[in-house]
Amino acid sequence: MNINYRSFIKLSVIVGAVLAIVWYLPEVIRFVGIVFSYLIPFIIGLSIAFVLNVLMKIIEEKIIIRLKLGKYQRMVAFLLTLGTMIMAVVILVLLIIPEMRSTFSIVSQNFPSFLKRIEGWLSTLRINDLGLSDLEINWENIMETAYNFITKGSGEFFSATWGITSSILGILINIVLGLVFSIYILFQKETLGRQTRKLLHAFLSEDVAESILEVGALANDVFSKFIKGQFFEALIIGILCFLGMTILSMPYAVAISALVGFTALIPVIGAFVGTGIGVFLIIMVSPIKALWFVIFIVVLQQVESNLIYPRVVGTSVGLPGIWVLLAVTVGAAAFGILGILIAVPISSVLYSLLRRAVDRRLVQKGKGE
Repeated sequence: MNINYRSFIKLSVIVGAVLAIVWYLPEVIRFVGIVFSYLIPFIIGLSIAFVLNVLMKIIEEKIIIRLKLGKYQRMVAFLLTLGTMIMAVVILVLLIIPEMRSTFSIVSQNFPSFLKRIEGWLSTLRINDLGLSDLEINWENIMETAYNFITKGSGEFFSATWGITSSILGILINIVLGLVFSIYILFQKETLGRQTRKLLHAFLSEDVAESILEVGALANDVFSKFIKGQFFEALIIGILCFLGMTILSMPYAVAISALVGFTALIPVIGAFVGTGIGVFLIIMVSPIKALWFVIFIVVLQQVESNLIYPRVVGTSVGLPGIWVLLAVTVGAAAFGILGILIAVPISSVLYSLLRRAVDRRLVQKGKGE
C-alpha cells in the first residue's frame, strides 16, 4: 500500500491545529479579540478607503481624466473627493446646529411655561373621558426632582462623562489613524492590487487563485453598487420627508429632512435615528405637530423599508426585494447595526455565487438555457 507521507503530515497538522483550537477555545477567542483591537484602525481605514473610492472613481472618470493632469491626477481626485464629503457634512451641521441652539435657548428660558403648555395640551386629550380623572400631575415636585438630580448627581454625572469622553477620544484616534491609512490605500490601490494577485498566484494553485480573484471582483462590484444605491435611497428619503413636512406645515422642514436623509444611510431603520432630534425640535413649537411628525415618520419608514429600499438598493446590487428584506431582518437579529449595514451586499455576493454555481451545474447536466 502506497502512503503519501506529505499528505499524511499535512492532514495530521490540520487535525492537530483544529484540536488545539477547540481545546484552548477561550484563550483563542481572547487572542483573536486582542489582535482585532489592534487591527481596528486598519479596518476603519479599509472601510473609509472603499467608500471614498466609489466617489473618487466617478470623479476620475467624469472630470479628472479630461483635464489631463498627469501624475497629479490621483491627488486632485482625492482632494475633490474629500472636499465633497467634508462639504456635505458641513452643510448638514450648518442646517442642524443653529436650530438646536435656538431650541436649547427656548428650553432654558421658557421651561416653566413649556411645562404649562404640556399640561394644557394633555388636558385637551380629554383625560376624563379615558377614566383618568383622578390623575394629578405635580409640576413643582417634578421641577424639584430635576433640580436635585442636577445638583446632587453632578459628581456621578461628570464621572460618567469622563469615561464617555475617554471612549470617544479612543474612537477619534482610531478614526484619524484609519483616515491616514485610507489615504495610502487610495494612492497605491493599483500597486496593492498587483501585489495581491502576485501573492495569490505565487502560493496557491492557478484555479484557486483565479477563483479568489473572481469572488473579490464580484464583492467589490456589489459593495460599490450597494454604496451608490444607499446614497441614492437616502436622497429620496430626504426629499420625501421635506415634501411631507412642507405639506403638513411642520417647522424646521429643511433641517430635519436633511438629518433624516443623512441617517437613512443606515439601512431600513436609519430614518428613525433622526426622528428623536426632529421631535425635540418640533415639540418646542407644537406638541401636536410633534405627534403628527412621529406618525408621518412611521409611515415614511414603512414606505422606505417595503418599497423604496428593496427596489432601489436591491436592484442596484442584483438582489430581489424579498431577499433584501430577509437579509436585513436576519442581519439585524444576528449582529445589530453592523449586521444591517453588511447584510445586503454580503447576501448579494452569496446570491450571485449560488446562481453561477446552479447555472454551471445545469449546463453540465444538459439542462441549462
